[in-house]
Amino acid sequence: MKEVSYVVVFPTVFSKNKIPQLISNIKKILKIRNQEFKSIKRDCDVILVNSGDPVFSSSAINLLFGIEKVAIARQVKNDFKTIVSEITSIGGNLLLKGEKFLVKVEGTSKGFFTKDVEIAATSSIIEKKSNLGAWPGTEENYNKLLYTYLTKNNAYICIFMDKGQGGIPYNSPKQNTICSVYDELSAVSCFETIKQGYDSKIIICYRKKSELMNLIKTINQIIPRLVKEKIRLDFFQIKINSTGTKNYLTFINSVIEVMLHEAKSNNLSYISLAFSPLIFSQNFIEYYIKKIFHHNKLPIMCLNGVGTALFDEAKEIGLEKQIPKINKIITMNSDKIPKISAKDLKSALNTKETVGVIIGPNNVHDILDSLEENH
Repeated sequence: MKEVSYVVVFPTVFSKNKIPQLISNIKKILKIRNQEFKSIKRDCDVILVNSGDPVFSSSAINLLFGIEKVAIARQVKNDFKTIVSEITSIGGNLLLKGEKFLVKVEGTSKGFFTKDVEIAATSSIIEKKSNLGAWPGTEENYNKLLYTYLTKNNAYICIFMDKGQGGIPYNSPKQNTICSVYDELSAVSCFETIKQGYDSKIIICYRKKSELMNLIKTINQIIPRLVKEKIRLDFFQIKINSTGTKNYLTFINSVIEVMLHEAKSNNLSYISLAFSPLIFSQNFIEYYIKKIFHHNKLPIMCLNGVGTALFDEAKEIGLEKQIPKINKIITMNSDKIPKISAKDLKSALNTKETVGVIIGPNNVHDILDSLEENH
């Protein structure tokens, strides 16, 4: 059997009943990123992409949600001797002098146990690659993982493997929502909203022009996950003092009013709130949930249950230096519920600026230039 290398996509456990949508998203992201492929097909629970450039293709695919891990792997027959030989050959070539390695085999075995393959391949590497001085590590202590996944008929010996983004495939719930990015916490919430599969319209709300650069840089880390070649971003300026808890809560209230208006204008069903019961008071959250229901929309809070993982999400979208600001939001008192006048809401809505974005390497400058041209 001819050996073939594939980009192997491992869906998350939550995506295994949504694989057709994930395959559709893979095709879209490869097209957006100008990556050619010969075929995309399933082999049991994994997706195989036969790509002209596996390195760039795997990088593009790993922008998607619904993926546990992505690998570049050699396909061989699911046969004990063949698998051990290939792990020895490929794994041995990946090892550097003196490295501790771990052979890990998972999936469906035929007439043997996966542990048998691990032991045989480990012994074979030690014997045939003795000049490297490499030796076996443990689950807790190793330099290099030599991973193999078995399906009913095939084995995939991984040359490279990267952790995926988790979540479920974009647009798999077939529900549309609006979310707003106005600070670090809201950016994480928007990221999480997309991670949970919602088809998301993003608006950006800001208080001062000086905030735009950081907000746009953050947005640039989020929009490639939308699996769209072209998107539209709406910007609104809400002129509220940027200091103090009361002003911050008033700003949030204004953002939600803008979102309600835009959801109605765009016929969107859901409003994504950047709230968590770990951060905001119950009264504060209940007030806005009732308000959204009153406008015949449905609220979602994608930060529910996220906990300290939101700091990992923040790092994923380039906000590691802004984590102290998120900590400051977490420690504030949100018992009071501020109001916004109809006049102030109208003033905010009148600042609306729309920017069309074609996803590419110069998004930040293109967005800023478009905003400047609107003035």
